[in-house]
Amino acid sequence: MLKLASVVWGGPDVARGVEFWTAALDYVPVHPPGDDWALLKPRAGDGVQLAIDQKLSDGPRRHHMDLYADDQAAEVERLLALGANSVDWDYPHDADYVVLADPNGNTFCVVQK
Repeated sequence: MLKLASVVWGGPDVARGVEFWTAALDYVPVHPPGDDWALLKPRAGDGVQLAIDQKLSDGPRRHHMDLYADDQAAEVERLLALGANSVDWDYPHDADYVVLADPNGNTFCVVQK
């Protein structure tokens, strides 16, 4: 089972993104924001999180979704069978996510919950 957990919003200034989106959506940081990453959640109740990810270029794919999976390997296999594509990605050694692309080329991450 997959759950839409986060929308990841890219931009050059994480602090400014946090300032704007916390005010615009009445969200609060989950953890103290870093220089290159912040995770926000609704102040009241449950809801989709908003991650602010530092992206220094204006190129494509500045935004994507994170989907949380109880069984990442099974979900990746299921999504590939549905038409998703594997993406050649430079993963850090401790990555808990797999990057895929939908049939239109939009990337998203499947994160082990």
